[in-house]
Amino acid sequence: MDDPALATSESTPRNVYVFGLTSFLNDTASEMAYWVLPAFLTSLGAGPAQLGMIEGIAESMASFAKLFSGYVTDKVARRKPIVVGGYFVANAVKPLLALVSSWWQILGIRFCDRFAKGVRGTARDVMVAESVDESALGSAYGLIQAMDSAGAIAGPLLALAVIGRFGMRGVFASAAFPGALCVLVAWVGIREVRRASVKRRASSPIQAERSSAHVTPRSTRTGEDARPSTGKSEWLPKLPLGFYYVLAVVTLFSLGNSSDMFLVLRAGNIGIPASRAPLLGLVFNIMFTLMSWPAGKLSDRFSRSAIAAAGYFVFAIVYFVFALAPSQLAIWLTMAFYGLFYALTNPVLKALVVESVAGDVRGRALGVYSFLTSVTTLLSSVITGALWKIYGPAVPFYFSAGIATVSAFALLAHRSPARPARA
Repeated sequence: MDDPALATSESTPRNVYVFGLTSFLNDTASEMAYWVLPAFLTSLGAGPAQLGMIEGIAESMASFAKLFSGYVTDKVARRKPIVVGGYFVANAVKPLLALVSSWWQILGIRFCDRFAKGVRGTARDVMVAESVDESALGSAYGLIQAMDSAGAIAGPLLALAVIGRFGMRGVFASAAFPGALCVLVAWVGIREVRRASVKRRASSPIQAERSSAHVTPRSTRTGEDARPSTGKSEWLPKLPLGFYYVLAVVTLFSLGNSSDMFLVLRAGNIGIPASRAPLLGLVFNIMFTLMSWPAGKLSDRFSRSAIAAAGYFVFAIVYFVFALAPSQLAIWLTMAFYGLFYALTNPVLKALVVESVAGDVRGRALGVYSFLTSVTTLLSSVITGALWKIYGPAVPFYFSAGIATVSAFALLAHRSPARPARA
């Protein structure tokens, strides 16, 4: 009557759709604040150096949170409290931006926001992977990413509607409403995925081969290949060589992938006013939203590595154009094109990481992946801020374009893991 396999089957669409809705609401709240933050910092007397420090420190905290969350996710029986708690903290601190009077207070708020995101993100991604068949990983992550970026469209539009009448502080305060709805939907809608049923479903030859190759000795003896092993705890278990190759390439790329706020600052350099910054977010996220789900579905049929490499080439083109900054029209068009980079990489690389490892170490694999990319993004933001200050705005964009090109060719050399045939 209460068959675990049936429970998981019924929860599959529910969890994917609920996670999509929570992502939409959460990103609506986040993007309302994000695209006016550079101008708000300027009004407080801060500049690119302070922006780089805020984003870098905030992302570094998120990286450590993801690493810790990945380990915990593999060990605990219930992941929903981790996800709901992360959404609650992030959306409780965002409206406090309306009250700040100095840039270091913004640092504290961003610190808490990113920490909460890091804690919830890995647990959510593992729950998604356990809610769908392996042959549909890209589609599931793509759908959630599309909803997330749809929220990033709604956020700037709401910010534009509010900023003219209530100013930037009014935008921050208004972000409390979609944030509260996000927490409510997550609390009511998310269903815990039963691990017993996940074990029963993870029976493909490829998954069985991975599990037998990467479980601890105790789990090998008992045959429990899809649950956390009960032997010695390992923060970094033995993982396949292909995973580490992808990790190395993505880490290299992240050295040139600084905060998107530097794109906004660069747009301001060539005359696009701060009041139109939310529109930059709008044109970028329209492309991101339209292409995320198709890109994820495409990666379920073709090489995920090749699709992600195409995304890196898009990134290189965008940053090269921003370095040249030929005109305001070029910046607007390139910002729209930039959304394609995210669509081709975010859901696709996540699916590539998940399918490369056994089920009982997915949390730690995602945690290590997110940790290293976040740490190098921190370093990239610091490097970009320093290069901007010393050599001007064009040099850091050329630097990022070059690293992205090298990373794209390196990713093309990787062979995506074989996947079971789609029914």
